[in-house]
Amino acid sequence: MSEQEKKEPILDKRSSRRTFIKNSGLTVGGIVLGGALGSLLGKDSTTETHVHSEATASNANVALMYFTPNQYRITEAAAERIFPADDNGPGAKELLVAYYIDHQLASGWGTGAKEYTTGPFFPAESTQGFQSSLNRQQIFEIGLNAFENHSLKTYEKSFTELSEDEQIAILTDFSEGKVELKGMTSTYFFNLFRSTTIEGVYADPLYGGNKDMEGWKMKNFPGHQMSYVDIIEKEEFVKLEPMALNSQHNH
Repeated sequence: MSEQEKKEPILDKRSSRRTFIKNSGLTVGGIVLGGALGSLLGKDSTTETHVHSEATASNANVALMYFTPNQYRITEAAAERIFPADDNGPGAKELLVAYYIDHQLASGWGTGAKEYTTGPFFPAESTQGFQSSLNRQQIFEIGLNAFENHSLKTYEKSFTELSEDEQIAILTDFSEGKVELKGMTSTYFFNLFRSTTIEGVYADPLYGGNKDMEGWKMKNFPGHQMSYVDIIEKEEFVKLEPMALNSQHNH
């Protein structure tokens, strides 16, 4: 694969991992996305509390706003399996996708602030979307806890201690609906987790992921340019260095 080709969200370079994502049939279009991505698309917990991590860091994007440290580590590991580093560029871990997901969950998107979540609730028809009283914070807490419990049950190890292939096997069980969760199917949670991971790869760095705009660079996406007036009429492709929202204001 040349450097000009787009990087696909796969588990890694091996065909078996590509097949995992391809065969899951779980695409971004079937999931409610967070508000940060926009139209760009067309990574002992019971005793921990929600705390800010690295609170003294100069970059607020690398400070936890919702996750416990253990939830963050599980999210980081699972997101890296969905969007791993390869010859085309960095993976979800290096792109800080887990921070993106953390920040989204801490926002109104995580609490469902603008969504109607009052019952009665009925099993949705195949043509309808997900119906539940659970907000996304609750969905992720249930799902991440299930990642851990299923790992302990299957391999007698924490999810973060599993090998890459073992982590892929756990994610495969979730994608195929083999794990029973309260209030939703494991397929639904995997689908939501996967789509949010991809958002974190390609959203503006302002929201915590896509570190150094590396996600955009892999697709030659120009980001938020002030103007295209100098190149709009050119017939040849013009490669531009991407610009983030805050790069236009030098902060």
